[in-house]
Amino acid sequence: MASSKGLRAAGLIIFRRVPQIQYLLLQTSYGHHHWTPPKGHVDPGESDLQTALRETQEEAGISTEHINIMENFKKVLEYNVRGKPKTVIYWLAELKNSDTPVVLSDEHQKYEWLGLEEACRYSGYEDMQEALRDADSFLNSPNT
Repeated sequence: MASSKGLRAAGLIIFRRVPQIQYLLLQTSYGHHHWTPPKGHVDPGESDLQTALRETQEEAGISTEHINIMENFKKVLEYNVRGKPKTVIYWLAELKNSDTPVVLSDEHQKYEWLGLEEACRYSGYEDMQEALRDADSFLNSPNT
């Protein structure tokens, strides 16, 4: 549940195999137009995973029937936004059908499917790059 200590958000690092692994990043239509996986603020009474699923549906038009969540991969990022602590939790999710269309909300102006290095370049933030690299290592480990 959302804590009173700071902001809390959740999202999904969505990937597809075509056959190489590609990650979905959305470009915001506000601020610095940064690139990020679908994510958003946890609403009262919502679990972190419920938030991640809802936000992915709202921001990218991808619903639970389009993805497989890898619940044994979870990445928690903690940083400050305008002087307030923020926690963002990401799960890894595979797109079942690589042709599933991405339908953006007005919060985003563009999306890209990117290989790891490109995704890291687009994301810009060190902690997000680390999350993508960890996801990639997880996906390329022999037991995944």
